[in-house]
Amino acid sequence: MLSATLFSLGPYKVCLLNLFFIALIVLASIGLRRIFHRLLKRYLTQANIRMEGQRTTWLRLISQSVYILAVYIGVWSFNFNNENVTLTDLLNFNIIAGKKFHLSFYHVIIIFVIFFGARMLLNVVKLYINRKFKEKNNINQGSEFVYIQLAKYAIYMFACILSLQALEVKIENILLGSTGILVGLGLGLQDVFKDMISGIILLFEGNIRVGDVIELGSKTSEKESIVAKIVKINVRTTQIQTRDGNVLIVPNVKLTQEFVENWSHGSELTRFIINTTVAYGSDTELVSRLLRQAAMSHPKVKKTQPVEVRLAKFGENGMELELVFWADQSWDISFYKSDIRFEIDRLFREYNIVIPFQQRDIHIIDKNQSRD
Repeated sequence: MLSATLFSLGPYKVCLLNLFFIALIVLASIGLRRIFHRLLKRYLTQANIRMEGQRTTWLRLISQSVYILAVYIGVWSFNFNNENVTLTDLLNFNIIAGKKFHLSFYHVIIIFVIFFGARMLLNVVKLYINRKFKEKNNINQGSEFVYIQLAKYAIYMFACILSLQALEVKIENILLGSTGILVGLGLGLQDVFKDMISGIILLFEGNIRVGDVIELGSKTSEKESIVAKIVKINVRTTQIQTRDGNVLIVPNVKLTQEFVENWSHGSELTRFIINTTVAYGSDTELVSRLLRQAAMSHPKVKKTQPVEVRLAKFGENGMELELVFWADQSWDISFYKSDIRFEIDRLFREYNIVIPFQQRDIHIIDKNQSRD
């Protein structure tokens, strides 16, 4: 009953016992990989070997080699009820047979080997890039990420070309035969191509890198700008993390065509402004002194830079003032401004400085009285 043929897999006849062996091999390989991974990690820990990125990658490579052995044992397990079938017969069996194209198990294995080798090569390249950046004094996480991403795209593109050559498919014929389709796709996917080109520009130029803090939004726009940290840059989209902890996925074209202020580049100090309004008739010298006192009391305000108070304009409800101070381009600058505003409110209440609210005078004209 267990050896009765259920279906055929190429030249092999598959029975229930074969499926049982395959399931057992899969479970054993998963369990063996976990045990091997755990033992090797425990050995490295006991030997006081620090688990950095390089050793973690090597550990992953070694533990994944268990799956290669599992594939070999899985294919070999079919021989107990297929004695007359050799491995060569399996490799030469055509899954798809056509006049101009055929796909055999040999091609499937070759493609699998190519992409598995590409993944192994990418891990080795990651180790090399990581070691080169560790040797430098100034480690730039963003630059390291750019090099790894470019290596990833190049390796997998080369793997795709090798796979097409293994299938004996001519790339020139594909390009010539799909010209009309490519033109239609180009017209329909213009925005996608713009994002991809913008992603390549971001990776090559390096003006925006992983870990940078940026302010996204036009200065002329009425919408509030977004302060976020770059988490990951892909070919088409970029992942940014806001101050609320939310991860947003934005098209790359927004980072290349819209206003973006990179807080992580240039000078560490930036001038910030807090706007306030006081009632007409207030002692402007006292107000100016209190505003400076509120700013200077905060530890994050640079005491070596001037703290200024400017009278912006005479507004409808009062005199509009600007408190100008210098501080680091910090992720928490909004909290620093909030602390200073709390101190301003406390000082104003202590010295009876009035912050006016909006007022409107309504005059009602009686037409009957005006005629009289």
